[in-house]
Amino acid sequence: MKAIELREKYLQFFKEHGHKIIPSAPVIPENDPSVLFTTAGMQPLVPYLLGEKHPEGTRLTDYQKCLRTNDIDEVGDNRHLTYFEMLGNWSLGDYFKEESIAMSFEFLTKVLQIPVEKLSVTCFAGDEDAPRDMVTYEAWKKAGIPDERIYFYGKEDNWWIAGEEGPCGADTEMFLDTGKPACGPDCQPSCGCGKYVEIWNNVFMEFYKHKDGTYTKLKQKNVDTGLGLERVTMLLQGKETPYDTEIFAPIMKKLEELEKIDDIASRRIIAEHLRASMMIIVDGGRPSNVDRGYILRRLIRRMTRHLNKLQIDLAKLGEIIDLNIDTIQNLYPELHEKREEIKQVILEEKDKFMKTLSHGEKEFAKVIQRLKTEGKNVIDGETMFKLYETYGFPPEITVDLAKEEGFSVEKEKFAKLFKEHQEKSRMGSEQKFKGGLAEQNEVTTAYHTATHLLHQALRQVLGEHVHQNGSNITTERLRFDFTHPEKMTKEQIKEVENLVNEQIKRDLPVTCEEMNLEDAKKSGAIGLFENKYGDRVKVYTIGDFSKEICGGPHVTHTGELGIFKIKKEESSSAGVRRIKAVLLPKE
Repeated sequence: MKAIELREKYLQFFKEHGHKIIPSAPVIPENDPSVLFTTAGMQPLVPYLLGEKHPEGTRLTDYQKCLRTNDIDEVGDNRHLTYFEMLGNWSLGDYFKEESIAMSFEFLTKVLQIPVEKLSVTCFAGDEDAPRDMVTYEAWKKAGIPDERIYFYGKEDNWWIAGEEGPCGADTEMFLDTGKPACGPDCQPSCGCGKYVEIWNNVFMEFYKHKDGTYTKLKQKNVDTGLGLERVTMLLQGKETPYDTEIFAPIMKKLEELEKIDDIASRRIIAEHLRASMMIIVDGGRPSNVDRGYILRRLIRRMTRHLNKLQIDLAKLGEIIDLNIDTIQNLYPELHEKREEIKQVILEEKDKFMKTLSHGEKEFAKVIQRLKTEGKNVIDGETMFKLYETYGFPPEITVDLAKEEGFSVEKEKFAKLFKEHQEKSRMGSEQKFKGGLAEQNEVTTAYHTATHLLHQALRQVLGEHVHQNGSNITTERLRFDFTHPEKMTKEQIKEVENLVNEQIKRDLPVTCEEMNLEDAKKSGAIGLFENKYGDRVKVYTIGDFSKEICGGPHVTHTGELGIFKIKKEESSSAGVRRIKAVLLPKE
């Protein structure tokens, strides 16, 4: 079964079971400061998991584009991916454990025709926060999984939460027996030997974990599931790796034809990083030195480095991009629509990196000259790391060039410094992620409403060409990107600020209506991210001032916002400006 067939069968199955199909949210999240990218299927649905009403109802199904950055350096082996697709079905206060498990079992055994004897499942063992999950255990037995293939594990294995705070709960995981030999008499799904591979995870969200580590019950019980498209496609096809499936096979074959040095790990890195880069770019990402822009830059440069390593003519990169788009455009038609834009961004970044490599080679030559003068023939780890960190010079190129010059390198010392660098970077990432996926409170809700006022004020002062290009909200400030060709004047900034504060003083009511997308457009509502909503949308109206399609949440009256103050106006990218603003307490 091909990936596109698996996706279609999944969505159709849950549609037949009363679920509405909703579109994937962008891989670059809107109004979520806790993550750089959409990392899980549940992330765009957090407001609805917390009790807000979804316009499409209480049963939803979707595929979600996801990207996780923790394992970039692991890509190249037979399983790690940075970009992946998650298939999901959702119950927002509707069905719970028994019905969820019955549907999962039916899909696996009837639709995918996986033999029951190849399935094992896990349940939550219980602790001081929540009891042993006997409801899930009994549901699996009723479905047809025998007692000896139902396992109980603790929070580390069978409890799901994104970050340190947010909606969470016990989960049940489904494993496929690959037929590989057992690693011993106690071989089971938790051992990680490769005999058992997780294929599906159903999370039963009924708790909210607070920052102090305590748990309270959610307003409603939810089901949040995730089935990895690439992994299950691979298993259903009996392949060893995702790179052997039709998602990657054509580009892997092309790279093998073009390469002068055989290295399967490099081919995998190129194929995976190219796909991930394309998915970021198509949703608006651009290379930079900070946050998600840095991740995109890192992916493109690492891909370029491995093209160089395989001695593939870099003039062929445009052709490789075209092949990749042609290969997966049935899954993601938006890639074809933005083909030239994708190629332009990647090729420009490739050219910049080649200049970086050129600078690095010059610095390397200086290092060699200095060491020769000092009568040394070893490049120390500190110097090797400086070439990498300061000039982006790949360590394997340092090793190759050193060998040509008759020098050796301190690989162990470099590895130690590189590991320390990785740990610092990871700690920084963890800080970025520590807020979890649901930092929703009175303050962030107020800022969310303020972005609507700001958007309309900008359109009135600068013109109707202004459209939101992205936003980021924390408890300290809002950041709002918008289309505008030039720097705003001080007078324009003040006029926008005054206009927003005028609406706050008017204490305008904030109302919400549900309607279909066409009616929303006819009503004059601005549709900022129409592709992330289904046929029915929420339209938030702020008095006689603003009307937008939005997922919420919002305050009930603008008088709750305080005093709006613009702190900074700057360039975000070509043709896009950025405003940072705060809400101050009323005087």
